Amino acid sequence: MPWSLLPRHLLARPVRSLLTLGSLAIAVFLVCFLRGVVVALGAGVEAASDQRLVVQSAVSLFVNLPRSYQPKIKAVPGVRQVCKLQWFGGYYRDPSNFFAQFAVDELLLFDAYPELVLLDGDKTAFWGQKTACLIGRDLARDFGWKVGDTVPLVGGIFSRSGQNVWNFEVAGIYESRTANFDSRTMFFHYDYLADSLESGAATGPEGVGVYILKTERGSDPTRIMAAVDALFENGPQRVQTTTESEFQKQFVTMLGSIPTLLSAIGGGVLFAILLAALNTMLMAARERTRTLGILKALGFSDRSAFGLLLGESLVLCGLGGALGLLLFMALAPGFNQVLSQFNFPALVVGPQTFALALGIALSVGLIAGLAPAIRAARLEAIEALNAER
Repeated sequence: MPWSLLPRHLLARPVRSLLTLGSLAIAVFLVCFLRGVVVALGAGVEAASDQRLVVQSAVSLFVNLPRSYQPKIKAVPGVRQVCKLQWFGGYYRDPSNFFAQFAVDELLLFDAYPELVLLDGDKTAFWGQKTACLIGRDLARDFGWKVGDTVPLVGGIFSRSGQNVWNFEVAGIYESRTANFDSRTMFFHYDYLADSLESGAATGPEGVGVYILKTERGSDPTRIMAAVDALFENGPQRVQTTTESEFQKQFVTMLGSIPTLLSAIGGGVLFAILLAALNTMLMAARERTRTLGILKALGFSDRSAFGLLLGESLVLCGLGGALGLLLFMALAPGFNQVLSQFNFPALVVGPQTFALALGIALSVGLIAGLAPAIRAARLEAIEALNAER
């Protein structure tokens, strides 16, 4: 088979080949990115623990619950632990330096979320100082923070008297082993926030954003959810208890049909690039009619002509797919840094992404090259030579 002709054929029309290659690279990059967003949206749902429940206001997630609810929830049979979780909403020096911060029951955090693993510092230091905080590995890397540093945050929801700056001391750096929390979040003492509000040193909404319930192993979560909801049926604030996976789904639902839209865009991109690749290969086959006739006159088989055209399509699309994948891998860290500012799950560059890019590239190459390859195989030598006259 005249494989040595492949490079010559690809370079015969360098501008057209480069444009097709670039189009394929961009298409593969876009599909990988869009697919990565869809997978990331569902990552938190898939990683949710079956032992955690979330209690929030039945009115809205933005309505706080009374602190008096905590011991009452704890008394429900099957509930092992209850941890407060309050969104803080501050930023570091400039509003563009925004990341997730939560006020929590510091003594209960690691019990509620055992997937949070300390990389530096220790729990005792975090527990013992009211202004102490834990920060994620990526957060520490982005801002150059280390254990012992002071982190000043400007209050958003909670305004502090004076210069409106809350000072936190880094007591530990953690890494999250699941998608429930990324490694770009800060946790600090709920009592620091509550005491500041009670003393008048700060202003903001009273109460607790949500309660995280850790259930006993073997307990029935449906029964516990019903019991907690019934406990506050008559107020003062009605609650809605859900599984952690259902709570995560709420955030995906808030985006409407974004996952479906992204999938549709990816499908449209693929269809457009398939037409472009098919047009390129049809033009290439038409231009090489005489070459194919000469090869067949010299004794090359129909199978060789078929393989030459199909191989050219696969090589061209394969190179485009590889470039698109490399582009996605190079830009993914930058995208993740931007997305993490909105507490969005990270895009994962893994085997699934490689398989997706390879599958797209080879499928487009196969489909685009099949028709021209079949035509080349059926072409008669005399017909091909006469076509150029």
